[in-house]
Amino acid sequence: MGFASSTEPETYTVKEGIKVVERFFEVPLDHENPSGEKIRVFARNLIPKSKAKTKEDEGKLPYFVYLQGGPGFEVALQGSGGIAGEIHDRGYQTLWLDPRGTGLSTPFSYETLPPQVKTDQQIADYLKLFRADSIEPHVPWFLSVKDCEVIRKALLGHKEKEADQKWTIMGQSFGGFCAITYLSFFPQGLKEVFMTGGLAPLIDQPDLDYEYCVKKVIKRNEVYYAKYPRDIKRVREIMSHLDSNNVQLPNGGRLTVRRWQQLGLDFGMSGKYSLGPPSCLSNLLDSGGIDRVHQIVLRAANDLELYGKLSYKLLQTVESNQSFDGNPIYAILHEPIYCQGRAANWSADRIVKKNDKFSWQHIKSLADTEPLYFTGEMVFPEMFDDYANLRPLKGAAEIIAQDSSWGPLYDTEQLLKNEVPVTTATYYDDMYVPFELSQQTAATIKNTEQYITNQLQHGGIREDPKDLMRRLFQISKREYS
Repeated sequence: MGFASSTEPETYTVKEGIKVVERFFEVPLDHENPSGEKIRVFARNLIPKSKAKTKEDEGKLPYFVYLQGGPGFEVALQGSGGIAGEIHDRGYQTLWLDPRGTGLSTPFSYETLPPQVKTDQQIADYLKLFRADSIEPHVPWFLSVKDCEVIRKALLGHKEKEADQKWTIMGQSFGGFCAITYLSFFPQGLKEVFMTGGLAPLIDQPDLDYEYCVKKVIKRNEVYYAKYPRDIKRVREIMSHLDSNNVQLPNGGRLTVRRWQQLGLDFGMSGKYSLGPPSCLSNLLDSGGIDRVHQIVLRAANDLELYGKLSYKLLQTVESNQSFDGNPIYAILHEPIYCQGRAANWSADRIVKKNDKFSWQHIKSLADTEPLYFTGEMVFPEMFDDYANLRPLKGAAEIIAQDSSWGPLYDTEQLLKNEVPVTTATYYDDMYVPFELSQQTAATIKNTEQYITNQLQHGGIREDPKDLMRRLFQISKREYS
Protein backbone atom coordinates (compact mmCIF):
# COMPACT_ATOMS: atom_id res chain seq x y z
CA MET A 1 0.00 0.00 0.00
CA GLY A 2 1.17 3.53 -0.72
CA PHE A 3 1.66 6.41 1.64
CA ALA A 4 0.00 9.81 1.92
CA SER A 5 1.90 13.06 1.96
CA SER A 6 -0.01 16.21 2.78
CA THR A 7 0.41 19.89 2.11
CA GLU A 8 -0.06 22.52 4.80
CA PRO A 9 -3.82 22.65 5.46
CA GLU A 10 -5.86 25.82 5.16
CA THR A 11 -8.12 26.70 8.09
CA TYR A 12 -11.02 29.05 8.66
CA THR A 13 -14.14 29.26 10.82
CA VAL A 14 -17.75 29.17 9.70
CA LYS A 15 -20.66 30.45 11.72
CA GLU A 16 -21.79 28.72 14.88
CA GLY A 17 -18.25 27.81 15.82
CA ILE A 18 -17.07 25.20 13.34
CA LYS A 19 -13.37 25.23 12.50
CA VAL A 20 -12.76 24.02 8.96
CA VAL A 21 -9.43 22.45 8.07
CA GLU A 22 -9.05 21.80 4.35
CA ARG A 23 -6.55 19.01 3.80
CA PHE A 24 -4.95 17.78 0.59
CA PHE A 25 -3.13 14.46 0.48
CA GLU A 26 -0.94 13.03 -2.24
CA VAL A 27 -1.50 9.30 -2.74
CA PRO A 28 -0.52 6.81 -5.44
CA LEU A 29 -2.87 6.49 -8.41
CA ASP A 30 -2.27 2.75 -8.09
CA HIS A 31 -1.45 1.62 -4.56
CA GLU A 32 0.19 -1.47 -6.02
CA ASN A 33 2.73 0.89 -7.58
CA PRO A 34 3.46 3.38 -4.77
CA SER A 35 6.40 4.98 -6.57
CA GLY A 36 4.35 5.66 -9.70
CA GLU A 37 1.95 8.45 -10.64
CA LYS A 38 0.36 10.37 -7.76
CA ILE A 39 -3.06 11.93 -7.41
CA ARG A 40 -4.50 14.43 -4.96
CA VAL A 41 -7.21 13.49 -2.47
CA PHE A 42 -9.11 16.18 -0.59
CA ALA A 43 -10.67 15.87 2.86
CA ARG A 44 -12.50 18.59 4.75
CA ASN A 45 -12.01 18.34 8.52
CA LEU A 46 -14.68 19.98 10.70
CA ILE A 47 -13.91 20.63 14.37
CA PRO A 48 -16.63 21.90 16.73
CA LYS A 49 -14.99 24.67 18.75
CA SER A 50 -17.44 24.06 21.57
CA LYS A 51 -15.79 20.66 22.08
CA ALA A 52 -12.18 21.77 21.59
CA LYS A 53 -10.94 25.08 22.98
CA THR A 54 -7.25 24.44 22.31
CA LYS A 55 -5.06 22.69 19.75
CA GLU A 56 -4.44 19.99 22.33
CA ASP A 57 -8.19 19.52 22.78
CA GLU A 58 -8.60 19.16 19.01
CA GLY A 59 -6.08 16.35 18.96
CA LYS A 60 -8.11 14.45 21.53
CA LEU A 61 -11.37 14.50 19.60
CA PRO A 62 -11.97 11.15 17.86
CA TYR A 63 -12.45 11.16 14.09
CA PHE A 64 -15.79 10.35 12.47
CA VAL A 65 -15.32 9.88 8.71
CA TYR A 66 -18.18 10.31 6.24
CA LEU A 67 -18.10 8.16 3.09
CA GLN A 68 -20.16 9.72 0.31
CA GLY A 69 -22.81 8.06 -1.82
CA GLY A 70 -22.43 7.60 -5.53
CA PRO A 71 -20.22 6.38 -7.01
CA GLY A 72 -18.66 9.51 -8.38
CA PHE A 73 -19.92 12.28 -6.09
CA GLU A 74 -18.07 14.80 -3.97
CA VAL A 75 -19.12 16.05 -0.53
CA ALA A 76 -20.47 19.56 -0.03
CA LEU A 77 -19.28 21.80 2.80
CA GLN A 78 -21.35 20.95 5.86
CA GLY A 79 -22.69 23.51 8.32
CA SER A 80 -23.16 23.22 12.04
CA GLY A 81 -26.56 21.52 11.76
CA GLY A 82 -27.84 18.42 10.01
CA ILE A 83 -25.74 15.27 10.04
CA ALA A 84 -22.58 17.11 11.02
CA GLY A 85 -24.23 18.77 14.00
CA GLU A 86 -25.58 15.49 15.35
CA ILE A 87 -22.12 13.92 15.13
CA HIS A 88 -20.29 16.93 16.59
CA ASP A 89 -22.70 17.09 19.52
CA ARG A 90 -21.53 13.62 20.49
CA GLY A 91 -17.92 14.68 20.82
CA TYR A 92 -16.43 13.88 17.42
CA GLN A 93 -14.55 15.87 14.85
CA THR A 94 -15.61 14.92 11.34
CA LEU A 95 -13.74 14.23 8.11
CA TRP A 96 -15.56 14.54 4.78
CA LEU A 97 -13.67 13.00 1.88
CA ASP A 98 -14.09 13.69 -1.79
CA PRO A 99 -13.52 10.18 -3.21
CA ARG A 100 -10.78 9.97 -5.81
CA GLY A 101 -11.96 11.30 -9.15
CA THR A 102 -14.55 13.66 -7.61
CA GLY A 103 -14.73 17.17 -6.20
CA LEU A 104 -11.20 18.36 -5.38
CA SER A 105 -9.71 14.85 -5.45
CA THR A 106 -8.17 14.85 -8.94
CA PRO A 107 -11.65 15.07 -10.51
CA PHE A 108 -12.10 12.83 -13.52
CA SER A 109 -13.43 13.94 -16.88
CA TYR A 110 -12.41 13.38 -20.47
CA GLU A 111 -10.80 16.83 -20.54
CA THR A 112 -8.61 16.11 -17.49
CA LEU A 113 -7.20 12.77 -18.62
CA PRO A 114 -3.39 12.53 -18.44
CA PRO A 115 -1.82 13.22 -21.86
CA GLN A 116 -0.56 9.64 -22.18
CA VAL A 117 -4.12 8.27 -21.79
CA LYS A 118 -5.56 8.46 -25.30
CA THR A 119 -7.22 5.27 -26.56
CA ASP A 120 -10.50 3.80 -25.34
CA GLN A 121 -8.62 0.92 -23.73
CA GLN A 122 -6.23 3.29 -21.96
CA ILE A 123 -9.16 5.36 -20.69
CA ALA A 124 -10.89 2.21 -19.44
CA ASP A 125 -7.74 1.03 -17.65
CA TYR A 126 -7.31 4.46 -16.08
CA LEU A 127 -10.94 4.60 -14.97
CA LYS A 128 -10.68 1.22 -13.29
CA LEU A 129 -8.28 2.84 -10.85
CA PHE A 130 -11.22 4.91 -9.61
CA ARG A 131 -13.43 2.04 -8.52
CA ALA A 132 -13.40 1.98 -4.74
CA ASP A 133 -11.93 -1.41 -3.94
CA SER A 134 -8.80 -2.30 -5.89
CA ILE A 135 -7.54 -5.03 -3.61
CA GLU A 136 -5.52 -6.25 -6.60
CA PRO A 137 -3.85 -4.31 -9.43
CA HIS A 138 -6.33 -2.59 -11.75
CA VAL A 139 -9.29 -3.29 -9.50
CA PRO A 140 -10.46 0.07 -8.28
CA TRP A 141 -13.17 0.51 -5.46
CA PHE A 142 -10.79 -0.49 -2.86
CA LEU A 143 -8.47 2.28 -3.97
CA SER A 144 -10.75 4.82 -2.27
CA VAL A 145 -10.69 2.61 0.80
CA LYS A 146 -6.91 2.39 0.56
CA ASP A 147 -6.85 6.17 0.29
CA CYS A 148 -8.78 6.31 3.56
CA GLU A 149 -6.31 3.97 5.20
CA VAL A 150 -3.22 5.92 4.25
CA ILE A 151 -4.92 9.16 5.33
CA ARG A 152 -5.87 7.56 8.64
CA LYS A 153 -2.25 6.63 9.24
CA ALA A 154 -1.13 10.13 8.30
CA LEU A 155 -3.54 11.70 10.79
CA LEU A 156 -3.55 9.12 13.58
CA GLY A 157 -0.47 6.96 13.09
CA HIS A 158 1.50 8.96 15.65
CA LYS A 159 -0.90 8.11 18.49
CA GLU A 160 0.65 6.00 21.23
CA LYS A 161 -2.35 3.80 21.96
CA GLU A 162 -3.53 1.45 19.23
CA ALA A 163 -7.16 2.25 20.03
CA ASP A 164 -6.50 5.94 19.37
CA GLN A 165 -5.17 5.14 15.89
CA LYS A 166 -8.60 3.89 14.81
CA TRP A 167 -11.50 5.95 13.57
CA THR A 168 -15.25 5.65 13.13
CA ILE A 169 -16.77 5.71 9.65
CA MET A 170 -20.27 6.22 8.29
CA GLY A 171 -21.29 5.34 4.75
CA GLN A 172 -24.41 6.74 3.08
CA SER A 173 -25.69 4.58 0.20
CA PHE A 174 -22.64 3.66 -1.91
CA GLY A 175 -20.52 4.92 0.98
CA GLY A 176 -21.89 1.92 2.87
CA PHE A 177 -20.66 -0.35 0.09
CA CYS A 178 -17.19 1.14 0.64
CA ALA A 179 -17.56 0.65 4.40
CA ILE A 180 -18.17 -3.07 3.87
CA THR A 181 -15.06 -3.24 1.69
CA TYR A 182 -13.22 -1.47 4.52
CA LEU A 183 -14.53 -4.02 7.02
CA SER A 184 -13.46 -6.83 4.73
CA PHE A 185 -9.84 -5.85 4.25
CA PHE A 186 -8.81 -3.26 6.85
CA PRO A 187 -10.93 -3.85 9.97
CA GLN A 188 -7.90 -3.06 12.14
CA GLY A 189 -8.31 0.62 11.26
CA LEU A 190 -11.93 0.83 12.39
CA LYS A 191 -13.37 1.57 15.79
CA GLU A 192 -17.02 1.51 14.72
CA VAL A 193 -19.08 1.58 11.52
CA PHE A 194 -22.41 3.27 10.76
CA MET A 195 -24.35 2.91 7.51
CA THR A 196 -27.49 4.56 6.17
CA GLY A 197 -29.13 2.89 3.19
CA GLY A 198 -25.80 1.24 2.49
CA LEU A 199 -25.99 -2.51 3.14
CA ALA A 200 -24.59 -3.55 -0.22
CA PRO A 201 -25.81 -6.78 -1.82
CA LEU A 202 -22.95 -9.29 -1.65
CA ILE A 203 -23.26 -10.36 -5.26
CA ASP A 204 -20.74 -10.69 -8.08
CA GLN A 205 -22.79 -9.11 -10.89
CA PRO A 206 -25.70 -6.60 -10.81
CA ASP A 207 -28.56 -8.51 -12.49
CA LEU A 208 -30.14 -9.71 -9.25
CA ASP A 209 -29.94 -6.23 -7.75
CA TYR A 210 -31.71 -4.72 -10.76
CA GLU A 211 -34.40 -7.42 -10.73
CA TYR A 212 -35.35 -6.19 -7.26
CA CYS A 213 -34.83 -2.50 -8.07
CA VAL A 214 -37.11 -2.63 -11.11
CA LYS A 215 -39.93 -3.96 -8.91
CA LYS A 216 -39.47 -1.00 -6.55
CA VAL A 217 -39.32 1.44 -9.46
CA ILE A 218 -42.61 0.04 -10.80
CA LYS A 219 -44.23 0.63 -7.40
CA ARG A 220 -42.95 4.21 -7.32
CA ASN A 221 -44.36 4.81 -10.82
CA GLU A 222 -47.70 3.50 -9.60
CA VAL A 223 -47.57 5.95 -6.69
CA TYR A 224 -46.63 8.76 -9.06
CA TYR A 225 -49.46 8.21 -11.52
CA ALA A 226 -51.98 7.61 -8.73
CA LYS A 227 -51.06 10.98 -7.26
CA TYR A 228 -50.86 12.78 -10.60
CA PRO A 229 -53.20 10.92 -13.00
CA ARG A 230 -53.22 13.78 -15.50
CA ASP A 231 -49.50 13.23 -15.96
CA ILE A 232 -50.27 10.04 -17.91
CA LYS A 233 -51.46 12.16 -20.82
CA ARG A 234 -48.85 14.86 -20.25
CA VAL A 235 -45.96 12.40 -20.29
CA ARG A 236 -47.27 10.75 -23.45
CA GLU A 237 -47.49 14.15 -25.17
CA ILE A 238 -43.95 14.99 -24.10
CA MET A 239 -42.71 11.63 -25.36
CA SER A 240 -44.43 12.14 -28.71
CA HIS A 241 -42.67 15.48 -29.04
CA LEU A 242 -39.26 14.06 -28.15
CA ASP A 243 -39.80 11.05 -30.40
CA SER A 244 -40.42 13.22 -33.45
CA ASN A 245 -37.97 16.07 -32.78
CA ASN A 246 -34.23 16.40 -32.25
CA VAL A 247 -34.29 18.34 -28.97
CA GLN A 248 -30.95 19.82 -27.94
CA LEU A 249 -30.08 20.68 -24.35
CA PRO A 250 -28.10 23.83 -23.46
CA ASN A 251 -24.76 22.00 -23.17
CA GLY A 252 -25.21 20.13 -26.46
CA GLY A 253 -26.76 16.98 -25.07
CA ARG A 254 -29.91 15.43 -26.54
CA LEU A 255 -33.22 15.19 -24.72
CA THR A 256 -34.55 11.84 -25.90
CA VAL A 257 -37.41 9.67 -24.68
CA ARG A 258 -35.00 7.47 -22.74
CA ARG A 259 -33.28 10.45 -21.14
CA TRP A 260 -36.62 11.93 -20.07
CA GLN A 261 -37.52 8.63 -18.43
CA GLN A 262 -34.31 8.88 -16.39
CA LEU A 263 -35.87 11.70 -14.37
CA GLY A 264 -37.44 8.84 -12.41
CA LEU A 265 -34.09 8.38 -10.69
CA ASP A 266 -35.45 10.90 -8.17
CA PHE A 267 -38.58 8.86 -7.39
CA GLY A 268 -37.03 7.19 -4.35
CA MET A 269 -36.05 10.41 -2.61
CA SER A 270 -38.01 12.48 -0.15
CA GLY A 271 -37.60 15.99 1.18
CA LYS A 272 -34.96 18.16 -0.48
CA TYR A 273 -32.48 15.33 -0.80
CA SER A 274 -31.63 14.08 -4.27
CA LEU A 275 -28.86 11.87 -5.63
CA GLY A 276 -27.18 14.63 -7.56
CA PRO A 277 -26.53 18.35 -7.08
CA PRO A 278 -29.38 20.68 -6.03
CA SER A 279 -31.89 21.03 -8.83
CA CYS A 280 -33.32 24.23 -10.22
CA LEU A 281 -36.56 23.35 -8.47
CA SER A 282 -35.07 22.65 -5.05
CA ASN A 283 -36.17 26.03 -3.71
CA LEU A 284 -39.72 25.70 -4.99
CA LEU A 285 -40.98 22.97 -2.73
CA ASP A 286 -39.89 20.94 0.24
CA SER A 287 -41.26 17.68 -1.05
CA GLY A 288 -40.26 14.37 -2.51
CA GLY A 289 -38.81 13.25 -5.80
CA ILE A 290 -42.21 12.31 -7.17
CA ASP A 291 -43.41 15.87 -6.64
CA ARG A 292 -40.25 17.31 -8.18
CA VAL A 293 -40.70 15.22 -11.32
CA HIS A 294 -44.35 16.30 -11.56
CA GLN A 295 -43.29 19.94 -11.55
CA ILE A 296 -40.97 19.29 -14.50
CA VAL A 297 -43.69 17.36 -16.36
CA LEU A 298 -46.21 20.13 -15.72
CA ARG A 299 -43.80 22.78 -17.00
CA ALA A 300 -42.97 20.78 -20.13
CA ALA A 301 -46.62 20.09 -20.94
CA ASN A 302 -47.43 23.77 -20.44
CA ASP A 303 -44.59 24.74 -22.80
CA LEU A 304 -45.87 22.40 -25.49
CA GLU A 305 -49.41 23.71 -25.14
CA LEU A 306 -48.31 27.35 -25.35
CA TYR A 307 -45.42 27.23 -27.82
CA GLY A 308 -45.32 23.79 -29.40
CA LYS A 309 -41.76 23.35 -28.11
CA LEU A 310 -39.85 23.13 -24.84
CA SER A 311 -38.54 26.37 -23.35
CA TYR A 312 -34.90 27.03 -22.51
CA LYS A 313 -35.83 27.15 -18.82
CA LEU A 314 -37.36 23.68 -18.98
CA LEU A 315 -34.36 22.27 -20.86
CA GLN A 316 -32.00 23.88 -18.35
CA THR A 317 -33.99 22.35 -15.50
CA VAL A 318 -33.83 18.85 -16.97
CA GLU A 319 -30.11 19.16 -17.63
CA SER A 320 -29.37 20.36 -14.10
CA ASN A 321 -31.46 17.57 -12.57
CA GLN A 322 -29.28 14.89 -14.18
CA SER A 323 -25.80 14.47 -12.77
CA PHE A 324 -24.05 12.27 -15.31
CA ASP A 325 -22.41 15.06 -17.34
CA GLY A 326 -20.69 16.57 -14.33
CA ASN A 327 -20.06 13.27 -12.54
CA PRO A 328 -19.07 10.82 -15.29
CA ILE A 329 -17.82 8.18 -12.85
CA TYR A 330 -21.45 7.86 -11.73
CA ALA A 331 -22.29 6.60 -15.22
CA ILE A 332 -19.23 4.61 -16.24
CA LEU A 333 -18.51 2.79 -12.98
CA HIS A 334 -22.07 2.50 -11.74
CA GLU A 335 -22.62 -1.15 -12.60
CA PRO A 336 -19.06 -2.34 -11.82
CA ILE A 337 -19.61 -1.50 -8.14
CA TYR A 338 -21.35 -4.90 -8.02
CA CYS A 339 -18.85 -6.86 -10.12
CA GLN A 340 -16.45 -9.48 -8.81
CA GLY A 341 -14.98 -11.63 -11.56
CA ARG A 342 -17.96 -11.07 -13.87
CA ALA A 343 -18.97 -8.46 -16.43
CA ALA A 344 -21.92 -6.11 -15.93
CA ASN A 345 -22.80 -6.22 -19.64
CA TRP A 346 -25.26 -3.31 -19.37
CA SER A 347 -27.28 -5.09 -16.72
CA ALA A 348 -29.97 -2.46 -16.12
CA ASP A 349 -30.62 -2.11 -19.83
CA ARG A 350 -31.19 -5.84 -20.19
CA ILE A 351 -33.44 -6.08 -17.13
CA VAL A 352 -35.57 -3.03 -18.00
CA LYS A 353 -36.17 -4.29 -21.54
CA LYS A 354 -37.99 -7.29 -20.10
CA ASN A 355 -40.89 -5.03 -19.08
CA ASP A 356 -42.94 -3.24 -21.76
CA LYS A 357 -44.12 -0.61 -19.27
CA PHE A 358 -40.76 1.12 -19.83
CA SER A 359 -40.95 0.89 -23.64
CA TRP A 360 -42.28 3.94 -25.45
CA GLN A 361 -42.46 1.99 -28.71
CA HIS A 362 -44.92 -0.35 -27.00
CA ILE A 363 -46.86 2.15 -24.91
CA LYS A 364 -47.51 4.59 -27.76
CA SER A 365 -49.41 1.86 -29.62
CA LEU A 366 -51.83 1.46 -26.70
CA ALA A 367 -54.74 3.57 -25.50
CA ASP A 368 -53.82 7.02 -24.24
CA THR A 369 -54.77 5.96 -20.72
CA GLU A 370 -51.71 3.68 -20.56
CA PRO A 371 -48.79 5.30 -18.69
CA LEU A 372 -45.16 5.15 -19.72
CA TYR A 373 -42.99 4.33 -16.72
CA PHE A 374 -39.93 6.28 -15.68
CA THR A 375 -36.71 4.38 -15.00
CA GLY A 376 -34.74 4.52 -11.75
CA GLU A 377 -31.08 4.67 -10.75
CA MET A 378 -29.84 2.91 -13.84
CA VAL A 379 -27.27 3.39 -16.57
CA PHE A 380 -27.98 2.69 -20.25
CA PRO A 381 -25.64 2.53 -23.26
CA GLU A 382 -27.66 5.26 -25.03
CA MET A 383 -26.58 7.71 -22.34
CA PHE A 384 -23.16 7.86 -23.98
CA ASP A 385 -24.88 9.39 -27.02
CA ASP A 386 -27.39 11.59 -25.20
CA TYR A 387 -25.12 13.23 -22.60
CA ALA A 388 -22.65 15.64 -24.17
CA ASN A 389 -19.82 15.02 -21.71
CA LEU A 390 -20.21 11.24 -21.82
CA ARG A 391 -19.84 10.96 -25.61
CA PRO A 392 -16.00 10.93 -25.66
CA LEU A 393 -16.12 8.11 -23.08
CA LYS A 394 -18.47 5.84 -25.04
CA GLY A 395 -15.78 3.43 -26.21
CA ALA A 396 -14.24 3.14 -22.76
CA ALA A 397 -17.68 2.59 -21.22
CA GLU A 398 -18.32 -0.33 -23.57
CA ILE A 399 -14.97 -1.90 -22.67
CA ILE A 400 -15.74 -1.56 -18.96
CA ALA A 401 -19.25 -2.99 -19.42
CA GLN A 402 -17.76 -6.15 -20.97
CA ASP A 403 -14.84 -6.44 -18.52
CA SER A 404 -14.91 -9.50 -16.25
CA SER A 405 -11.51 -9.01 -14.60
CA TRP A 406 -12.81 -7.18 -11.53
CA GLY A 407 -11.24 -8.32 -8.28
CA PRO A 408 -12.95 -8.98 -4.95
CA LEU A 409 -15.02 -6.27 -3.32
CA TYR A 410 -15.64 -8.16 -0.10
CA ASP A 411 -14.18 -10.93 2.02
CA THR A 412 -17.16 -12.95 3.22
CA GLU A 413 -15.08 -15.03 5.63
CA GLN A 414 -13.82 -11.88 7.31
CA LEU A 415 -17.33 -10.40 7.47
CA LEU A 416 -18.67 -13.56 9.10
CA LYS A 417 -16.17 -13.15 11.95
CA ASN A 418 -16.27 -9.34 12.08
CA GLU A 419 -15.66 -7.81 15.51
CA VAL A 420 -16.12 -4.13 14.60
CA PRO A 421 -19.54 -2.87 15.79
CA VAL A 422 -21.76 -2.10 12.78
CA THR A 423 -24.98 -0.09 13.14
CA THR A 424 -27.21 0.59 10.16
CA ALA A 425 -30.35 2.42 9.14
CA THR A 426 -32.17 0.21 6.65
CA TYR A 427 -35.14 1.48 4.65
CA TYR A 428 -37.85 -1.06 3.90
CA ASP A 429 -39.03 0.75 0.76
CA ASP A 430 -35.56 1.72 -0.49
CA MET A 431 -35.66 2.11 -4.29
CA TYR A 432 -31.88 2.03 -4.66
CA VAL A 433 -30.60 -0.64 -2.26
CA PRO A 434 -33.08 -3.54 -2.18
CA PHE A 435 -34.26 -4.38 1.33
CA GLU A 436 -34.33 -8.11 0.61
CA LEU A 437 -30.67 -8.22 -0.38
CA SER A 438 -29.72 -5.89 2.48
CA GLN A 439 -31.08 -8.42 4.95
CA GLN A 440 -28.86 -11.12 3.51
CA THR A 441 -25.88 -8.81 3.93
CA ALA A 442 -26.81 -7.91 7.50
CA ALA A 443 -26.98 -11.61 8.33
CA THR A 444 -23.50 -12.08 6.88
CA ILE A 445 -21.72 -9.28 8.75
CA LYS A 446 -21.24 -10.38 12.33
CA ASN A 447 -21.87 -7.78 15.04
CA THR A 448 -24.43 -5.86 12.96
CA GLU A 449 -27.53 -4.21 14.42
CA GLN A 450 -30.18 -2.47 12.33
CA TYR A 451 -32.75 0.26 12.68
CA ILE A 452 -35.34 -0.77 10.08
CA THR A 453 -38.04 1.69 9.07
CA ASN A 454 -40.65 2.24 6.36
CA GLN A 455 -41.11 5.88 7.37
CA LEU A 456 -38.02 7.15 5.54
CA GLN A 457 -36.75 6.82 2.01
CA HIS A 458 -33.16 6.38 0.83
CA GLY A 459 -32.20 9.94 1.77
CA GLY A 460 -33.51 9.64 5.32
CA ILE A 461 -30.22 10.84 6.77
CA ARG A 462 -30.94 14.30 5.38
CA GLU A 463 -34.70 14.19 5.79
CA ASP A 464 -34.57 13.70 9.55
CA PRO A 465 -30.93 13.61 10.73
CA LYS A 466 -31.70 14.38 14.35
CA ASP A 467 -34.01 11.43 14.97
CA LEU A 468 -32.10 9.03 12.75
CA MET A 469 -28.70 9.71 14.30
CA ARG A 470 -30.24 9.56 17.78
CA ARG A 471 -31.53 6.09 17.03
CA LEU A 472 -28.27 4.91 15.48
CA PHE A 473 -26.14 6.13 18.36
CA GLN A 474 -28.56 4.58 20.84
CA ILE A 475 -28.41 1.22 19.05
CA SER A 476 -24.62 1.47 18.84
CA LYS A 477 -24.41 1.37 22.64
CA ARG A 478 -25.63 -2.24 22.47
CA GLU A 479 -27.63 -1.78 25.68
CA TYR A 480 -30.04 -4.69 25.69
CA SER A 481 -32.84 -5.09 28.23
